[in-house]
Amino acid sequence: MTKSAKIRRLLNLKVKPKEIAEKLKVKPNLVYQVAWHAKKAKKKKPLKATFKSPRSKLIQAVFQANREVEAIKSKPTKLIIQPQYKDAALKLIKGIDVVNNPPHYTDGGVETLDFIEAKDLNYRLGNVVKYVSRAGKKINSDPVQDLEKAAFYLQREIEARKQA
Repeated sequence: MTKSAKIRRLLNLKVKPKEIAEKLKVKPNLVYQVAWHAKKAKKKKPLKATFKSPRSKLIQAVFQANREVEAIKSKPTKLIIQPQYKDAALKLIKGIDVVNNPPHYTDGGVETLDFIEAKDLNYRLGNVVKYVSRAGKKINSDPVQDLEKAAFYLQREIEARKQA
C-alpha cells in the first residue's frame, strides 16, 4: 500500500493530519496535499457520455426517463412536468406499453392488428384499416393526415386490382 493510500485510509477514519504525519513518519505537508486531492476527487462530477446520433440520443432519453421513474418510485415527491411533456410522462408513470399495446390501436376494445389478421387483409388494406381506426385517437397527430394516408393506400389497392 502506498503512502498516499495509507494517508487516505487514515483520513477516512477521521485521524488528524498531524497524528497521521507522526504515525507514518512523513511531512505534514504531504498529508495536507493528499487530503486536498481526495477532497477534490470527491467533488469531481462523473463524465457524461456524449451522444451524437439520433438513435443514441433516443437511448439516452430512455435511460434518463427510466432513472426519473425509478426516482419517483423510490420516494414520493412532487413532480413538475413541462406541459409539452405531460402526455409522455403520464405514459411512463402509468406504464403504458406504446410499442406492443398502444392505446390508439386498442380503442373500442379490439386491437387493430388482430382485426387485420382475422380478416386476412393485405398490406395496403391493412394500412387503410389501421389509419382509419386510429384517426383522431393518436396523441399529437392530425386526424385528417391519418385519413389522407388511408385514402392513399386505398387508392393504391384500387389501382392494383384494376391492373390485375
